[in-house]
Amino acid sequence: MNFRPASLVCGGIDMSDIPSMPYRLLWGERRVVSVANLTRSDGAEFFSIGKAAGVRCFTSVYPLEHANEALDDLRAGRVSGAAVIVP
Repeated sequence: MNFRPASLVCGGIDMSDIPSMPYRLLWGERRVVSVANLTRSDGAEFFSIGKAAGVRCFTSVYPLEHANEALDDLRAGRVSGAAVIVP
């Protein structure tokens, strides 16, 4: 069977209910996620609380042309945190 992984992101602040659907439409590494819609001040408060709690963020940045290297590093456990690919 040929399938493509995909994501459905629901980003509405106020949405109607999501109708039911056949499971076969979700099968094959698909996911449904929602996004919290916050204000800029909510975000600033969130990061302030995180900093006060000692939360630290680790990223490894790769240019787009090194995406395969990023994947290799992830697979080999050489990335601590998130691998970020930039254009």
